[in-house]
Amino acid sequence: MAAAALVAALGVTTLAACGGSDGKDTASTPKTVKLVSHDSFNASKEVLAEFTRQTGLKVQVVKSGDAGEAVNKEILTKGSPQGDVFFGVDNTLLSRALDNGIFVPYEAKGLDRVPAALRLDKENRVTPIDSGDICVNYDKEYFADKKLAPPQTFDDLAKPAYKDLLVVENPERSSPGLGFLLGTAAQYGDQGWQDYWSKLKANGVKTVDSWELAYNQEFSGSAGGRKAKGDRPLVVSYASSPPVEVLYSEPQPETAPTGVSTGTCFRQTEFAGLLDGARNPEGGKLLIDFLISKKFQDDMPLQMFVNPVAEDATLPELFTKHGVVVDKPQTMAPEKIAENRDEWIKSWSSLVLK
Repeated sequence: MAAAALVAALGVTTLAACGGSDGKDTASTPKTVKLVSHDSFNASKEVLAEFTRQTGLKVQVVKSGDAGEAVNKEILTKGSPQGDVFFGVDNTLLSRALDNGIFVPYEAKGLDRVPAALRLDKENRVTPIDSGDICVNYDKEYFADKKLAPPQTFDDLAKPAYKDLLVVENPERSSPGLGFLLGTAAQYGDQGWQDYWSKLKANGVKTVDSWELAYNQEFSGSAGGRKAKGDRPLVVSYASSPPVEVLYSEPQPETAPTGVSTGTCFRQTEFAGLLDGARNPEGGKLLIDFLISKKFQDDMPLQMFVNPVAEDATLPELFTKHGVVVDKPQTMAPEKIAENRDEWIKSWSSLVLK
């Protein structure tokens, strides 16, 4: 998830003795397992060191751009992947990855602790790792100063009171941007979403290529935005972004400086999969097992600011206190996303970027 871009860069764990999938030393097993991800992957050094202690394998992280860009790179290198495991393909892009055959089946140990509703691939080519809600975030200080109520719904965003205030991500390049587009399609229907985007364009919506640009440079309410003097008080981000702002504010405030427009949300689930052509497939299997282990799942909320999928995971107080629970997010069946995604992106580009 993109909120993790505010977190310090991931450290590399110390190499231990190598081991195979059965825990025994094998001379043929590589000593490194490579995890390819979007730029927002993060994990604590201590947790990755625990994986090394358990398996004898060091995790090497290869960050590959925003989620859409990262998936496309793996499709282009199918059969000769950059690594062993890919993390960060979500339900908006899943069919593209599966249709292009970049993953091989593997049923992770501990998968029974993950709700069946999140296991979208019956062949287990991917394993659910986290979930969250893509939503518009707002800068509380801006709206308080203007004595203007923050928008709460998709309809609100198109009202004149919010002209020139919203920045979104390009859905062709960004998974949050694509999630927001799908949210509007779910809200307004196959035809109505285009009329809605025409209204947003007339109301001054700004589009940038990535979440990092939108949130850290354009958004006035982020830690990055405040330093860079971003001038857009509305941004497409996540329901779990406010805890990031609390964590990185000095001193930490009692309430988050950003809020969530809960009527603008789309439910996202991210997956990991074993890459076809992986040089260390056995190490890759061990890593996928670890990604849904309680150790990793407990660590993940304050590293990537997403919800764990394991039912035995524990959320930290900072996350539960300042995060927002979205009761009725927009959703869409994977088959419908697969059927319409590319055409919707093409139509969106013609409508909004021209």
